[in-house]
Amino acid sequence: QVQLVESGGGLVQAGGSLRLSCAASGRTFSGYAMGWFRQAPGKEREFVAAIGWSGITYAAASVKGRFTISRDNGKNTVYLQMNSLKPEDTAVYYCAAGRTSVAATTASGFGSWGQGTQVTVSS
Repeated sequence: QVQLVESGGGLVQAGGSLRLSCAASGRTFSGYAMGWFRQAPGKEREFVAAIGWSGITYAAASVKGRFTISRDNGKNTVYLQMNSLKPEDTAVYYCAAGRTSVAATTASGFGSWGQGTQVTVSS
């Protein structure tokens, strides 16, 4: 089992930027895809972005061009760079570890989850 700890959330004005980090420990980080999901109040958890072990990335249409996922395998860490933030990006953001090396875009493709970090974008 892998343990995931997110950091980097906070309050930012619309148009601003934040970078989320997710540090993994426990099960080896190598060979597995990683992803980010988010959940706004009253809404279901939704896919944001994912990166496979090969480095291939996927992003939701709502964040494409604004958010970038990356990973540093030497540091067992995955990042989510969020630019041009909008109030509708406000949510708790969760890091997730994939079940395989291939990035998935649904929650069922991920087996371990972090505790989440709050991102609030003010208008």
